[in-house]
Amino acid sequence: MAKKLAFDKALFTLIVLLVGLGLVMVYSASAVVGGETRYGLNRVFVKQVLAVGLGSLVLLAVMHVDYRRYKHPAFVYGLLAVCLTLLVVVLFAPPINGTRRWILAGGLSFQPSELAKLTLVVYLAYLLERRAERERDRELLLPACFVTGLLVTLILLETDLGTAFVLIAASGLLLFLSGLRWRYFLAGAAALVPLIWVLIISVPYRRARLMTFLDPEADPLNTGYQAMQSLIAVGSGGIFGLGPGQSLQKLHFLPYPHSDFIFSILAEELGLLGAVGLLVLFALLVWRGVKAGLEAPDPFGRYLAWGLTGVIAVQAFIHASVAVALLPTTGIPLPLMSYGGTSMVVTLAGLGVLLNVSQHG
Repeated sequence: MAKKLAFDKALFTLIVLLVGLGLVMVYSASAVVGGETRYGLNRVFVKQVLAVGLGSLVLLAVMHVDYRRYKHPAFVYGLLAVCLTLLVVVLFAPPINGTRRWILAGGLSFQPSELAKLTLVVYLAYLLERRAERERDRELLLPACFVTGLLVTLILLETDLGTAFVLIAASGLLLFLSGLRWRYFLAGAAALVPLIWVLIISVPYRRARLMTFLDPEADPLNTGYQAMQSLIAVGSGGIFGLGPGQSLQKLHFLPYPHSDFIFSILAEELGLLGAVGLLVLFALLVWRGVKAGLEAPDPFGRYLAWGLTGVIAVQAFIHASVAVALLPTTGIPLPLMSYGGTSMVVTLAGLGVLLNVSQHG
């Protein structure tokens, strides 16, 4: 009788805990700013519940699909073509808050940059598995940099520097784990640092965010407002927090409390213990993802697991760092926690793939 494959139950439990805690925090953080449906329900919370429901169905379906099916060239390049098409289409969409990041249709919205994270990981895992067939590193590096650069460029045209950085970090992580020689990373850093600097100082609002990061108290009512209000939220929580639902900063003081600054609201309501506990949950999830990669039976599964885990780790690190003013404001969501339908569904889809990889260890 064939051996029955079992997924990583610890990883699945961590996902359930994070999604459940995320729903609680979105409900609390959006209580004032979320609006109401005609039935008197919190509109933001209802949308998040629907996203979690859809994402959960996708996760359960994907985790039962053998991940090795995804390394077929038709799937890899088909997914890449769809993603690139959507990233071009979104540039012609109506601007929202001065950016073009969402495709709107029938009352629903979709954010192609979220799909780009998953697409890049799948493509790089496919490419890296074929590394043994390539005689020189540059035969790997050129297509990897080209595809990463193409996705990043389209996302930068949306004016989404934060997501572009996540893609660069994910690409760099996978190339590093593949054993690429250090000289290529040094050359890449030498090219990227001045480019990122130009991208920041050439756009007024990015330049203002950088100046605010260096000294948030210089203009606390204007450019430094978000950073200062976030620090007030985190500091107000103390060790034990003000209690669930008791946040004061969500009362129109901290912008986007249910998305960009949900970690700040969690720290205010659940305190230092709650914030550290959340970070521990993410650390455990990263550990299980790394373990799944180490035990994968082939390079594709290994890089797929590490890439999907790396994207979540990078986003969680950036989001938490922004909340305590260790990084400039970026608008990066906290995976499985922040409000956002596309982010939730795509993240759960990626975790479904990760759970399937864990079955083959």
